[in-house]
Amino acid sequence: MAQILIVDDEEAFATGLAEYLELKGHKATVAFSLEDARANLGQQHPDVVLLDLMLPDGSGLELFDAFEANPPKKIIIITGHSGVKSIIGAMAGNGVMYMKKPIETRDLEGILNALGEEQKPEENAHRPGMEHFGLLLGDSDAMKNLYKTIQQVAGSDSTVLIQGESGTGKELVAEAIHKLSQREGKFIPVNCGGLTKDLVSSQLFGHEKGSFTGADQRHSGFFERANKGTLFLDEITEMPLEMQTHLLRVLETGKLLRLGSERELAVDTRLLTATNKDPAKAVNDGLLREDLYFRLRVFPLVLPPLRERKGDVTLLAECFLTELNNQNSTRKCLSPEALQRLEQHTWPGNVRELKHTIHRAYIMADEDLVSVPERFDEDLPGEIEGLRVGRSIADVERDLIVSTLDHFDQDKKAAAATLGVSLKTLYNRLKSYENLE
Repeated sequence: MAQILIVDDEEAFATGLAEYLELKGHKATVAFSLEDARANLGQQHPDVVLLDLMLPDGSGLELFDAFEANPPKKIIIITGHSGVKSIIGAMAGNGVMYMKKPIETRDLEGILNALGEEQKPEENAHRPGMEHFGLLLGDSDAMKNLYKTIQQVAGSDSTVLIQGESGTGKELVAEAIHKLSQREGKFIPVNCGGLTKDLVSSQLFGHEKGSFTGADQRHSGFFERANKGTLFLDEITEMPLEMQTHLLRVLETGKLLRLGSERELAVDTRLLTATNKDPAKAVNDGLLREDLYFRLRVFPLVLPPLRERKGDVTLLAECFLTELNNQNSTRKCLSPEALQRLEQHTWPGNVRELKHTIHRAYIMADEDLVSVPERFDEDLPGEIEGLRVGRSIADVERDLIVSTLDHFDQDKKAAAATLGVSLKTLYNRLKSYENLE
């Protein structure tokens, strides 16, 4: 838990952010002026200060004198002006970060999590869930090797192809690379399986007003929105082959062409991609262009499945349960039998499956002691008829999809990951079932 002071004259923004941080288990106070901030600093020594520069009674920089005696671990200057960092430069010191409004809460969480890494080892030993690397969590040798690799590649502008089973945290790894890269732009995650086939060009590269029916105004695509930042394309093998050609050209030239435009636009966008398939097999199966594959895998990064992360299951489980306790003001804990069963399970759905399992066990627990079933398929809400002569493959597939959705409380993303299909494929299957009814 961090002690956080928010200094901003926009009351709705400051109080809303404070409420969010309180829900995450931190202690947050707000000050709407320099006078309020000085009074607050006289009573407490915050770990983190989120500081607006434009305050009713002066500049936020005037508070730096008050920080000299008891400097916070992190000062984050929050502003709506993109040029602030270059204007202030090194004047504010190395302990200062910059975040543009509106603040991305996930970015802020990553910064606060990183503070946990700076705690002394003996402090961490008594605080479950503090073995963070940005938004990632794990203390196994496999994860430590992953952290080292992320640090090595983050500083470059090379493309990275992240490979890993469903639920291993590919998007979190991509986001960690972006944060360490110090790129000024945004992190834009895109699931290629969710792109609309007829609009994929517009979605990726944008379009001009009037370029097609319904194009009432100019639209910036994902590449343009991630300019000076990072674009993360998940499930890259789900991208239509004809669009892969255009993607390759943008990577080679650094320029894109909006739909309906005759003028190319230069973009400085770093591309990270991911897949849960074997990319070489995807090339052989005609799902991924070979030339694009070699362009994407400048730096291949393979994520370890949870079953190979010795000791991380208990760490993750307790962290997920702590989050639920903080959100609901409870004090539930996992029984020794539950921890043993969790460690013995092979986790085909990896971290995502574990998180949903803990969430379900938390809800089902009548008392403060949380247990899990001896067999993880026992808490499925009903039996699946399964394979027998006379049943079609389509019927068996439908039963499996419906039961998996029930298991994950209709969470389609979790169900798709467990089934090993894209969200787009899952939605198409569900739509076809509606048409049969």
